[in-house]
Amino acid sequence: MPLSGSPARRLRSGHTTVLPTMASGDDSPIFEDDESPPYSLEKMTDLVAVWDVALSDGVHKIEFEHGTTSGKRVVYVDGKEEIRKEWMFKLVGKETFCVGAAKTKATINIDAVSGFAYEYTLEINGKSLKKYMENRSKTTNTWVLHLDGEDFRVVLEKDTMDVWCNGKRMETAGEFVEDGTETHFSVGNHDCYIKAVSSGKRKEGIIHSLIVDNREIPEILE
Repeated sequence: MPLSGSPARRLRSGHTTVLPTMASGDDSPIFEDDESPPYSLEKMTDLVAVWDVALSDGVHKIEFEHGTTSGKRVVYVDGKEEIRKEWMFKLVGKETFCVGAAKTKATINIDAVSGFAYEYTLEINGKSLKKYMENRSKTTNTWVLHLDGEDFRVVLEKDTMDVWCNGKRMETAGEFVEDGTETHFSVGNHDCYIKAVSSGKRKEGIIHSLIVDNREIPEILE
């Protein structure tokens, strides 16, 4: 049965519970007023959940339709249909697909909560979305900068020292300096490098800073 309540909002917690006639509680999905989906919500009457997933190559939007009468399941990634199953006798189960340039594994779990209520949870690489993002915050650094009228999102993967900018893995050159290392790359005509220095504290480990045109860019938390 299609949702008669508000259409789905973006979720970062990784799960939402939905009744077949209306969304329930604080997890009820609704789009923010300032953002328009790339297709008509009238056509997506079974939309039950939307998640934002921040990966190295960008922030990806995952949308899930679930028809609780027909069992229909449709998964969209960044507006592109990845999975469509029109008739499913079993209303619970899971759907697995890939997200982003690195083909990161994602799974939507469909579980019956009670009566006709269903809970939808998203896993990334086998971990709950919340756990995955907590772990990711420890293994990556992210910066957002504005250059030449354009926004850039730079991500450092600390375990591999790969640098991503707006969805592309950058060509980099590493260099040892007196107090640490520098990883150099270019964004347009701008010289950039990520400097790694020891914090001197075991808990903090290595501190990474992004320098663009000799100016330090503040890190953001995703």
